[in-house]
Amino acid sequence: MTTLPHRFLHALERFNAAHPWDHNAHYHRWIMRQLPGGFRTALDVGSGTGDLARLLATRATAVDAVDSDPAIVVRARELTSPDAPVTFIAADALTGVPAASYDVITCVAVLHHLPFTDALAHFRRRLTPGGTLVVVGLWRARTPGDHLLGAAALPLNAATGWIRNKGRTAPPPASMTAPVRPATMSFSEIVRETRRVLPGARLRRRLFWRYTLVWRRD
Repeated sequence: MTTLPHRFLHALERFNAAHPWDHNAHYHRWIMRQLPGGFRTALDVGSGTGDLARLLATRATAVDAVDSDPAIVVRARELTSPDAPVTFIAADALTGVPAASYDVITCVAVLHHLPFTDALAHFRRRLTPGGTLVVVGLWRARTPGDHLLGAAALPLNAATGWIRNKGRTAPPPASMTAPVRPATMSFSEIVRETRRVLPGARLRRRLFWRYTLVWRRD
């Protein structure tokens, strides 16, 4: 027999599916606040429909945006003004990025799809001196604190979906159509591996099942 908590969670899942919102885009403005006042070049890894790449292009002179899904890259190009200084590339994030260095690299909800340590080392090599890497990633809840933070996000998640959709049901935004994969690394594992590759990186657990990572190259 289904227990009350299970019935509640199923009802909450149905509610959230009817009132979807983009958890990754929630952090885009925060990402922009982590970046230097002036920068010329940026790379957005796992760019999806290009929302963050277009935001970066309001401050950068050139943005490369790479995603492994050719269909979503086509959609990103359709959504982007021809005048925007953004180049969308359908390629693997570690092998298909142009041979260039960047003042800024962003990576949102993508790192758990990649070999974690190799990806961080790759991004480090692609940053110019003084460049900034900003990651918003997913982590696997394992500790009581992890589960408590996840539980605290449940009502906020539902309320945010209701408010953003003005109480109406809605289809998922285009940015939420990309393939998903559950995270496998715990936050403590992410911290440990990151500090091996990027000494001095700042990491923090966040609401809505995300963590953030900021690192500046000397």
